[in-house]
Amino acid sequence: MPTEHADPRYSKIDSWEPSDILDAMIEGQFTAVAAVRTARPALERAALAAEARLRHRGRLVYAGAGTSGRLAVQDGAELMPTFGWPPDRLLLLMAGGRDALVRSAEGAEDEADEGRDLVRRYGVNDADVLVAVAASGTTPFTVACLREAKHRGALTIGIANNHRTPILSEADHPIWLDTGSEPIAGSTRMKAGTAQRAALTLFSSLLMIRLGRIYEGLMIYVQPLNTKLRRRTEEMVIRLTGKNREEVRGALARANGSAKLAVMLLHGCDPTKATKLLDLAGGQLRGALALIGRGDSNAA
Repeated sequence: MPTEHADPRYSKIDSWEPSDILDAMIEGQFTAVAAVRTARPALERAALAAEARLRHRGRLVYAGAGTSGRLAVQDGAELMPTFGWPPDRLLLLMAGGRDALVRSAEGAEDEADEGRDLVRRYGVNDADVLVAVAASGTTPFTVACLREAKHRGALTIGIANNHRTPILSEADHPIWLDTGSEPIAGSTRMKAGTAQRAALTLFSSLLMIRLGRIYEGLMIYVQPLNTKLRRRTEEMVIRLTGKNREEVRGALARANGSAKLAVMLLHGCDPTKATKLLDLAGGQLRGALALIGRGDSNAA
């Protein structure tokens, strides 16, 4: 596996000047981004397939171990505050459980039975999408999650840094990130980790955009849970409606902090009609606003 190889170019790295060490590692980061760019078609196919599966129901499931698992969990956890993705539609399967997020639990990655059991325990099924991430492409826990989820009908997406490995060969949508060997042999938190992080961000962001959770480049589903986010929500609604801050604050209060609902209210809808229009539009603000313009009789 290339990610495990010791590259002769770096055999004397511990004797190099600090600036040369940093240059070598920076070069590796560019390699990681280039690998993600090469994988763009696969990322697009995976996101569009996930969109079709998740548009009306189902859960987005992330599975991984070690560094790959922590990166996967991080990406999943950020979907709730950024895109308002419902917590009951998100499942994070990490080898070693929550403790492995903050301390090493390297032995947990070999627990294939635990991976299968978790998929069964949480009832992963044909409404769900599972994203399995492993630099090696062979991690027993992660492979077991993917296999069991696929057996139960879930759409499976595999992200790995080694070609022709189970994560890629068995996933419905394989995403190969060809980052090669690391400056520190086997330390896949480096190039491989950067590529995984970028690929996960691109995949989930495209998916959320396609699901209507961004409008005019703004996080219209953002959850205003602190002062910064409440201010950001107000500024979004001001920008989208042209109303003054007092009017926007009043609308947000009526909308229980929901930016998209507040926009609908400021376009002349009452809460009942606004909710109905949003439902008709599949939750997408752009579509709901278009229905106002058409005077949709079904929502009157």
